[in-house]
Amino acid sequence: MADQYTFQNPVTRYPKVSPPEQHQPEPGLDARLDPRADLGEQSYRGTGRLQGRKAIVTGADSGIGAATAIAFAREGADVVLCYLPDEAEDAERIATLVEEAGQRAVPFPADLKDPEQCRELVKTAVEQLGGLDILVNNAGKQISVQNLGDLPSEQFDETLKTNLYAMYWLCQAALPHLPAGSTIINTTSIQAYKPSAHLLDYALTKAGINNFTKGLAQQLAPQGIRVNAVAPGPIWTPLQVSDGQPKEALPEFGHDTPLGRAGQPAEVAPCFVFLASAESSYVVGETLNVNGGTPSP
Repeated sequence: MADQYTFQNPVTRYPKVSPPEQHQPEPGLDARLDPRADLGEQSYRGTGRLQGRKAIVTGADSGIGAATAIAFAREGADVVLCYLPDEAEDAERIATLVEEAGQRAVPFPADLKDPEQCRELVKTAVEQLGGLDILVNNAGKQISVQNLGDLPSEQFDETLKTNLYAMYWLCQAALPHLPAGSTIINTTSIQAYKPSAHLLDYALTKAGINNFTKGLAQQLAPQGIRVNAVAPGPIWTPLQVSDGQPKEALPEFGHDTPLGRAGQPAEVAPCFVFLASAESSYVVGETLNVNGGTPSP
């Protein structure tokens, strides 16, 4: 089977996804996604680029976080998998794949809106893995609301806490444990540059993540700790069907990109591997855009 190194046409590497209208209650499960997303389970081939590394990946149960956890493990890293308790079904499958790659998988169900659980996540990683040198802040909340007047204050608060506050709490807790050579990678979005009218709160947080990434990168660079971000475009994940997009928009999801299709999580994970590995040693404060060709800064 083709892997991420196989020469292939990006337009036809994956079929154009025209998913049926569907809905899952938040947070959504990959196990119930139609069609299933490609997390690289069958295709990602590791080459030892993260041998001996110790990582935290939040939102590691499905989508981009799951694909990243699989890729990290196949590159030689042990991984703490953080996810919401309701996502345990997906998380158990990813933990098994990490272990099948010969690496340590540490499941950690948590609600990252709670600063104490963020601190406990870092503490667990340090204790269970014997240290920490990769932090991936990927967990996110995205709920589509068409009109500002209908955007509940509770949702606004939860989106900011999940997407922004948790990143701040986790970075702050992790810093005392990160040696020189460590990396922090934050998941932002094309929404940081091209906000959709129905994702006001989500887009706001993604712009904040971009800004936080660039500022923290300058602060930590003299310590030998690199901070970067990945900005996906339309990627097919459970986030989209658990109110992340209007249901009627799902059949055309991602069709407006220059490649003409939505991306798969397996196409995003290599960016996290690159930014985590030593080969990106001179990449600091950068945002890698993985959006199918949509122009962005």
